[in-house]
Amino acid sequence: MGDVAEPILVALYSIPKITLYPVILLLFGLGISAKIAFGVIHGIIPVAVFTMNAVRNIREVYFRAAKAMRLSAVQTAWSIVLPATVPEIVSGFRLGFALTLLGTLIGEMFASQRGLGYMLVKAMETNDVGTVMALALLLITLATIASSVLLAVDRKLRGAAPA
Repeated sequence: MGDVAEPILVALYSIPKITLYPVILLLFGLGISAKIAFGVIHGIIPVAVFTMNAVRNIREVYFRAAKAMRLSAVQTAWSIVLPATVPEIVSGFRLGFALTLLGTLIGEMFASQRGLGYMLVKAMETNDVGTVMALALLLITLATIASSVLLAVDRKLRGAAPA
């Protein structure tokens, strides 16, 4: 499945997402749901690709051991697939979070009357350097903290994951 889905997902991801924004506005309107949808389309594909790669890279010996122990599909998923894939999925979340934050900000910049992206555009239009710098510092701090937390979780999980 991954051999078929991954090239399709990568091809879809290569489409400039800003070209999809009018379609999202038609589907969701100008509210927060459009901003969330635009953010999600930025971040969901990398998470899916990382997840497919994690499942594809599970060593075959684990599945043979599950078969020898006569584990059900649910037991195999719970005791083998999940522990083996969670570290890679968390790595996907790290990348996906950054891209989702970017997508949400872009959505706020183009069609919103509130939010950090809207504030940033208004500050740029009025040459309010102080506000631009404050918002940039806030976004850098937020992104750094979130990435650091996800990196710590990723490192902890990789230390506990089967080799």
